[in-house]
Amino acid sequence: AATNRPGDGFEDDPVPRNELGGVLVDEEELKAAFDFFDVHKKGTLTPADLKQRLGVFYKNLPAREYKFLISEPDFTYKTLHKLLVNNELKDFDPVKEAFKVYDPHETGYIDIEILKGIFSNLGFGEVTQEDVSVLIETADVDGDGKISLSDFRQMVSHSKKVEGDLENLHASVAGPKR
Repeated sequence: AATNRPGDGFEDDPVPRNELGGVLVDEEELKAAFDFFDVHKKGTLTPADLKQRLGVFYKNLPAREYKFLISEPDFTYKTLHKLLVNNELKDFDPVKEAFKVYDPHETGYIDIEILKGIFSNLGFGEVTQEDVSVLIETADVDGDGKISLSDFRQMVSHSKKVEGDLENLHASVAGPKR
């Protein structure tokens, strides 16, 4: 359960917190992250798997960092879960850290060329100006024509809500499981 309650010192913190005051880790998000990094779908992660995925976002991350992150030979979902669920990362904002990838010059806004490069490197092909306009229009919550950290944060939390709404809709249409 998140601790962002009056009197806990996290009232103005946009990051959901666990019982220890660390970052709340959602089980579904953790599973989705593991699956994203499990490039070959073997159920274990290697430094090479991490490099293949993170290299799209972090071009100059040294090999020793990947080895440090995946320090066990049998790094499974259970290993990742054990590492992250009861964390005590009090001064860490994962959304803000993710935003830094898209705003490397610290302008306060996503750099569109970086965004286009990431989409291309992830295999979405060339991003046209029309695509960029749709992305900005979709993510620009405050209507200033740019995507700020606040816009990005709202987009991330909105996508979680939409995902949940779609799952609920599917469950209601599909009916009870047998």
